[in-house]
Amino acid sequence: MRALLRVTLALALLALAPAAARAGELGPGDKAPDFALQSTDGKTVKLADFAGKRGVVLAWFPKAFTPGCTEELGSFKDAEADLAKSGAAVFMVSFDTPEKNAEFAKSLDAKLPLLSDVKGDVANAYGVSALGGAYAKRWTFYVDRDGVIRFVDKNVKTATAGRDIAKKLAELGF
Repeated sequence: MRALLRVTLALALLALAPAAARAGELGPGDKAPDFALQSTDGKTVKLADFAGKRGVVLAWFPKAFTPGCTEELGSFKDAEADLAKSGAAVFMVSFDTPEKNAEFAKSLDAKLPLLSDVKGDVANAYGVSALGGAYAKRWTFYVDRDGVIRFVDKNVKTATAGRDIAKKLAELGF
């Protein structure tokens, strides 16, 4: 009986703990994990390439061609000019292959580069892997030119994601 009570108490305390404390999630002030991911333009994009030069936005999305992700990519397309004004490098990222992401971008005539994390290693480093690596959580990371995470949006609205990112970049002074 005491063992059951201890387990119940431990689970209750775990449930009350902040998500970041439970999962070791990254947050503002943390150093962003470096990455090297293939882009839809055929290039390899590395966080280190932007060090000291410009900020980076990583907008993780679950799956190409799904309704929410299609709406999100459309919102990025609609906000391309505003996103470009920030000077930050803005990418959408998923577990999809580079070829599938290229088809996805082409389907909406989106110029935004999409990155592919086929193995999920980068998603694991950023804490966005969900359902055992079946897809990425829809979270957006804002990384400054020093490689420090300034903000993590865990409540992305697909219909306004592009405008929301442009607004947040301005607020953060990117």
